[in-house]
Amino acid sequence: MKVLSVTSELFPLVKTGGLADVTGSLPKALMSCGMETTSLLPGYPVVKQQFDTAVPVMHFDNLLGEQATLLRGEFDGLDLFVLDAPALFDRPGGPYVDADGNDHADNWKRFAALSRAAAEIANGLLPDWQPDLVHTHDWQSALTSVYMREMGCKVPVVITIHNLAFQGQYGADRLSAIGLPDSTYTTECLEYFGDISYLKGGLQTADAITTVSPTYAREILTPRFGMGLDGVLNERVMSLRGIVNGIDLDVWDPATDPFLPRNYGATTLKRKRENRNVLLQRFGLEEDDGPVFSAVTRLTWQKGMDMFADTADEVLYRGGKIIVFGKGDHEIEEALKRTAARFPGRMAVHIGYDEPTAHLIHAGSDAIVQPSRFEPCGLTQLYALRYGCVPVVSRTGGLSETIIDANDAAMSARVATGFQFHPVNPDGLRLALRRALDTYSDTRNWARLQNQGMKTRFSWERSAEKYAAIYRELVRRRIGDAQAFDA
Repeated sequence: MKVLSVTSELFPLVKTGGLADVTGSLPKALMSCGMETTSLLPGYPVVKQQFDTAVPVMHFDNLLGEQATLLRGEFDGLDLFVLDAPALFDRPGGPYVDADGNDHADNWKRFAALSRAAAEIANGLLPDWQPDLVHTHDWQSALTSVYMREMGCKVPVVITIHNLAFQGQYGADRLSAIGLPDSTYTTECLEYFGDISYLKGGLQTADAITTVSPTYAREILTPRFGMGLDGVLNERVMSLRGIVNGIDLDVWDPATDPFLPRNYGATTLKRKRENRNVLLQRFGLEEDDGPVFSAVTRLTWQKGMDMFADTADEVLYRGGKIIVFGKGDHEIEEALKRTAARFPGRMAVHIGYDEPTAHLIHAGSDAIVQPSRFEPCGLTQLYALRYGCVPVVSRTGGLSETIIDANDAAMSARVATGFQFHPVNPDGLRLALRRALDTYSDTRNWARLQNQGMKTRFSWERSAEKYAAIYRELVRRRIGDAQAFDA
């Protein structure tokens, strides 16, 4: 089966978060299920610099008013299409924001163009390749199925919600500029509180909707987590399914990780200490026996990092150290920096992200803190488990499914892997940090937590088969419909 995956980022070419990890790992896992995936992504400068062996296969003279070339090739075991549209993607900054952290003013056009190109491919643009199914991801590619349906293209579409909070909401006056007729401006398609929502259009026109954990699939049906789209999702609940993300066990493996000063495994956990020493030196922190708590995340309200700024003293006053590594809202960044300034040598805040340092933090830290107010799945806690780094997480979304709380029963049964807290507020987080600190002081129990976490295997194998089953069902249904029509 040939699958077209449409995404705004893909690891290892371009990454701002977990979306890239998923879109980079899932196609490889699907190969064992008989699925051949080709991914389409924008031609950002960072993509074209690395993907320099691609060849042009099609030229667009007028892709929403812009010139564009479709490139094709292979990179790191992935089959790729890259949409090279310089006027849209060849610029400084990140995929979504400029160098100052502001949204690109024409994001509405940039990702509509990506979706339009994907729809053209699905509709038979290329003489030698047409997908049996299209898989879109988040709002940035959600318009693909809207364009496809307007073209009369019957190829089935799966859309995956990685984070419902981001919806691609723009003024209704953009409709003609993105090449869609007024007939799509209805509550059954794009209309959203007087605007248009790219994500809503995708949810209304895709054949199946998935999200990245069963718990999140239930949560988004409620007003609290539905972000204004709970009504749409409840109408389509029979097409909605939650599938927990996996991780690439080859990329995230402390035994072979090239980014680590010292490799280790479950039977050689003492070697983790060498990574800890390098980590503390890297961030200029005191080298003592106190626990190292880290946070590798976007510094946003969703991720609860404002709460961590308020509760970090719980760790620091008890002899621990803290490393915060990420970027996000300026106010939260400054609050964390102010906390760090009160504890020189005990807390470090680095604004930014790079993959090698993220690996070192997991390998050198004792605990990872994820106090998210909502979390569709979360991957950081899965990386942490793999590296013997104990997660402290809020009880929400995928965090509640992937971490087993270290309560008395779970500790006695030796199945606990971390610490959950609820309610999700500063008091709940503070109590969870205390529990983690108390357990850390018991060397044997802490080692059990580390070992149990390292035994868990959140590979893509099971999740990929669930996606493949959805693909097969949709393609069978399409074939059946076509045969019935012909008859």
